Amino acid sequence: MAILGTVLHLSPMVFATSTSRPFLPNQTHRNKPTTNSLSSPITSLTKCKTIDELKLFHHSLAKQGLDNDVSAITKLVARSCELGTRESLTFARQLFDVSYGSRYMYNSLIRGYASSGLCEEALLLFLRMMIDGVSPDKYTFPFGLSACAKSRTIRDGVQIHGLIVRMDYAKDLFVQNSLVHFYSECGELACARKVFDGMPQRNVVSWTSMICGYVRRGFAKEAVDLFFEMMKSEDVRPNSVTMVCVISACAKLEDLETCEKVHAFISSSGVEVNDVMVSALVDMYMKCNDNNTAKQLFEQYGARNLDLCNAMASNYVRQGLTKEALDVLSLMMDSGVRPDRISTLSAISSCSQLKNVLLGKSCHGYVLRNGFESWDNVSNALIDMYMKCRKQDTAVKMFDRMLNKTVVTWNSIIAGYIENGDVDAAWETFNTMPEKNIVSWNTIIGGLVQESMFEEAIDVFRSMQSEEGVDADGVTMMSIASACGHLGALDLAKWIYYYVEKNKIQLDVRLGTTLVDMFSRCGDPETAMSIFDGLANRDVSAWTGAIRAMAMSGNAARAIELFSEMIEQGLKPDGVVFVGVLTACSHGGLVQQGKEIFESMEKDHGVSPEEVHYGCMVDLLGRAGLLEEALQLIKSMPLEPNDVIWNSLLAACRVQGNVEMAAYAAGKIQVLAPERTGSYVLLSNVYASAGRWNDVAKVRLSMKEKGLRKPPGTSLIEIRGKTHEFTSGDESHPEMPKIEAMLDEVSRELGHVPDLSSVLMDVDEQEKRFMLSRHSEKLAMAFGLISSNKGTRIRIVKNLRVCSDCHSFAKSASKVYNREIVLRDNNRFHFISQGKCSCNDFW
Repeated sequence: MAILGTVLHLSPMVFATSTSRPFLPNQTHRNKPTTNSLSSPITSLTKCKTIDELKLFHHSLAKQGLDNDVSAITKLVARSCELGTRESLTFARQLFDVSYGSRYMYNSLIRGYASSGLCEEALLLFLRMMIDGVSPDKYTFPFGLSACAKSRTIRDGVQIHGLIVRMDYAKDLFVQNSLVHFYSECGELACARKVFDGMPQRNVVSWTSMICGYVRRGFAKEAVDLFFEMMKSEDVRPNSVTMVCVISACAKLEDLETCEKVHAFISSSGVEVNDVMVSALVDMYMKCNDNNTAKQLFEQYGARNLDLCNAMASNYVRQGLTKEALDVLSLMMDSGVRPDRISTLSAISSCSQLKNVLLGKSCHGYVLRNGFESWDNVSNALIDMYMKCRKQDTAVKMFDRMLNKTVVTWNSIIAGYIENGDVDAAWETFNTMPEKNIVSWNTIIGGLVQESMFEEAIDVFRSMQSEEGVDADGVTMMSIASACGHLGALDLAKWIYYYVEKNKIQLDVRLGTTLVDMFSRCGDPETAMSIFDGLANRDVSAWTGAIRAMAMSGNAARAIELFSEMIEQGLKPDGVVFVGVLTACSHGGLVQQGKEIFESMEKDHGVSPEEVHYGCMVDLLGRAGLLEEALQLIKSMPLEPNDVIWNSLLAACRVQGNVEMAAYAAGKIQVLAPERTGSYVLLSNVYASAGRWNDVAKVRLSMKEKGLRKPPGTSLIEIRGKTHEFTSGDESHPEMPKIEAMLDEVSRELGHVPDLSSVLMDVDEQEKRFMLSRHSEKLAMAFGLISSNKGTRIRIVKNLRVCSDCHSFAKSASKVYNREIVLRDNNRFHFISQGKCSCNDFW
């Protein structure tokens, strides 16, 4: 609320007064002292440290008859304000109200109120000062602006600025610095910079206020640039406060080169290095991942600095180096430094990452012994720790006992439920929250996506938009984009991208990479690559997303080109990007290129191949029919091959029809992962393709005995924003009569001869034909043909590998009906047009 709304409409008398003290008619009757015998009492006033001593001093003045002495009372008011307690300020106000209200008294009280956070009282007194006709001076204005800055009352501050201009104090350095500070604290950086740029001269306070203003509002680059501009000035040198702000800005930029320049300046300039600055330097270097320099500073200044230890420990925790964090905390305690709340938070977070519940309970005991449980963030950290250690009951008991549950507390318990896979409890808790913020929505949406509840996640997002009116942020859109990508819903993907652009959500590299992945999963590699090309700072994950997009779309050559471009730009590839490029080679049948890239991993890039990379190579060799070479690669692995690698070989045996090697691979899988349904299905299919129906029966009986079931084939198709699901053999769709008619029409028009080898059941040919006609992707294709406009692209997502008969059917339908068909199976995309497929019949 603006308190000073009438200030600019006061009598001109205020502005006509000189800098001397005004005497108003209603003040002339007040008694004035005639004695000067106060030297001894005034001297003893400086020794008063408590409110009781001040009151005794006042009592002694009254006994001497000096309680109306303006000089003595003025100094008593000033001293009471310096103490800064609510009681001392109340006492000062009582003295002020019964005495002559000089400008010095007003300034003392306004300053005291502002310093103690009693900003409304400070501004009301400023208003009374104006009404009483006491002219403010170059000290009054900064004290008033300080109150406005602390209370963020921008309107009152602007009115004080108007008074400053009218009363000709706008060129005073002290006042100008206060204006820069006020506008900066209120987030009005443009106004602050305007005042700053208009200053004829500046001192270190001017520069520091502007630099710190930039840092607090997240403009780290502007802060650092202004600091280097300050360095060009010969008249002003920074102090320790300036340097702490600049160091903080460097930490936010995470630019090691700039950090080193700032540190070098500190070393050469003679700026006093204090504990706060050292802690800031350590934090800066650790934010830039230069732990060695940070450690050198830590060792140089010792472990007896609590803030320094906390900076080291908290950054180690952030980096996931929990052992190092605990070592710092242990060294700190050995040095006799008692851990505070921040130290305890680092210790609890380390226990969470280590999932060490015993050490966590020890931290909990320390919290209880030292009264830290009243701090919300400590209790929240304990809840998180118990959840991560799978002690959900203990975490829930803590949550239930907390009297002051903040929104962060609720978010912590929901995140814990989700991490433990208890989505129902998370959803129930979410719905009972008294207050939700964007983190709450992001947590529940992210949890649903994590549990593969993609449609539910999108429904919650829509509810968040329509019912709650909460604005999504980058984290929200990453989760929703991920859900959309798994569903393969292109129309929804386009809307999500539109939403990001319309709401000006920052398209950083993480969100950009997620959007690239979303569009690639939805069968739109053109848009995926357009987003990738527009990313300003592309890291390895962004390049991986682009390479994966090309791999899924069958453009293996472009995927390899992107990999080479990434290397040329000086980026170091990681294990994930090698998975992407090797997958591209596998899909494209590029055996030689795949071998060369695999061999370069450790030799050229220092990346040791893991199981997943060997799995890619086995898949590559197996698809190319090089089964013996694939088997020899498995046997030569320095690692013990896992079930995934053997499954890759088994899948290749299915394609190549190698029964003996398939049985060998299946035997390995049944030892390593006896509950893996897919391996039984693959082996059964191999036997069925070879006509070994007795072996098929044995495999299926074994599955039945173990309670394993083959997942049914399902296909999704999106028509006018609605997703329709079809399951193989299921005829329950309401449009089934029209679908059957279209299937019959397609068969007549195409002259399609079914590939009966795709039916891996021991039944007659007529039954095989019927079973093929009820494959989920065929049902979805027929529905797409009858439900969409002519020429419209048909998009289908299938949960299993598309069979050869359905693949052939889709190619023929695309040519006869002049339709593009985009079919995504569990391995790749098939872009089918005019009877040809992007996979070149190699999948």
